[in-house]
Amino acid sequence: MLFSALQQDRPLQLILLLLAVVTIVIPVCNLVFAPGSALYFSAYTVSLIGKYLTFALLALSLDLVWGYCGILVLGQGAFFALGGYAMGMYLMRQIGSRGVYGDPVLPDFMVFLNWKELPWYWHGFDHFGFAMLMVMLVPGLLAFVFGWLAFRSRVTGVYLSIITQALTYALMLAFFRNEMGFGGNNGLTDFKDIIGFNLQSDAVRACLLLFSGLALITSLLACRWLVSTKLGRVVTALRDHESRVRFLGYRVELFKLWVFVLSAMLAGIAGALYVPQVGIINPSEFSPLHSLELVVWVAVGGRGTLYGAIIGAILVNFCKTLLTGLLPEIWLFSLGAMFILVTVFLPDGLAGLSFNKLRLKQS
Repeated sequence: MLFSALQQDRPLQLILLLLAVVTIVIPVCNLVFAPGSALYFSAYTVSLIGKYLTFALLALSLDLVWGYCGILVLGQGAFFALGGYAMGMYLMRQIGSRGVYGDPVLPDFMVFLNWKELPWYWHGFDHFGFAMLMVMLVPGLLAFVFGWLAFRSRVTGVYLSIITQALTYALMLAFFRNEMGFGGNNGLTDFKDIIGFNLQSDAVRACLLLFSGLALITSLLACRWLVSTKLGRVVTALRDHESRVRFLGYRVELFKLWVFVLSAMLAGIAGALYVPQVGIINPSEFSPLHSLELVVWVAVGGRGTLYGAIIGAILVNFCKTLLTGLLPEIWLFSLGAMFILVTVFLPDGLAGLSFNKLRLKQS
C-alpha cells in the first residue's frame, strides 16, 4: 500500500530523495573534505541543518494532527519541549563530576540551589534507553490524558486550540520555577557527551544530523502509510465531516486520541534530537509563540500533504536565520507578511502550488 501511494505521489518522491541526499552527503562532506575545500561543510552548518531537520519533524507531527484530523493544536511546542527536557536530563546526568561544583550526582544548578539529593523523577536518566523511552512516553502520556478528557467532552474548534495553548503556557510557567528541579530560567545546558562520545566533535555532530534525517524520513514514510490506510481515511473523514462519521457508528474520540498521541510522540522525538545539536533546553521552548510559529510553517508549506510541512519548516527557518543575521528588526514583520501572502494567494501553501502545476501537466 505504501509503495503504490509513493508511486502516485511525485512531490513526495522528490522530497524523500532530497532528504536522503542531505542526510548522507552533508555529514560525509564535513568529515571527508578539509576546511577550505569547496565541498566542505563546517560544523556550524552541520548543526544548523540538523536543527532544520528536527523542526521539519516537528512540523510533520503538527500536519498529521491538523492537516489530516482537523485539530489545530496551538501547543505542539509543549510536546517538543518535553522530549527535549527528557534528553537534556540524560545529558546532564552524563556530566558527572566534570561540572563546575564537581558533584558526581547532582547537576550544577541543584548544587547552587542547595538541593541535598537528586529528585525521584531524575532517577533512571543516567541510562540512555530509559531516557529515550521517556522522550516518547512523557509527551505521549500527556497527550493521552489531555486528549481523553477533551475529546470525550467533545471540545472542538477554536476552544480546543485555546486550551492547548493554555496547556503549553502553564507548563512554561511551571518549568520556570526553580523548585520544579529542571534548571528554572536557565534550563539545562553545558552538556559534555552522549553515550560516551564528545558532543563537540565533528563526528558526533555529523551523526546527529544523520539520525535527524533518518528519523524524519522514517516518520514521513510512516505517516504517509498511515493516512493511506483505513484508519487514515476515517481520520480524514473526521476532518471533513465529523458528525457524519459519528452517525456512521465510529468512536470519533478514539480516532482523534490515537492520532493526537502519535503526533505528540513524534514531536517529543524531534525535541530529543534538537537538544544535543543546540546544546541547551530551557522553558522558553514552551512559549506559545513558538507553537504559533509552528502553525505558520505548516500553513506556508501546505497542510494536509505531510511533505508541505517539511518544506515550510525548512524554508521559514532558513529565512529566519538569514534575516535575523542581516536585518533582525524586520524578521517578525517578514514572518507575518509571509503568512498573510500565503493565506491570501496560496491557501493550499507551496505544496498546493506544486500539486496544481503537476496536475496541469498531466492533463
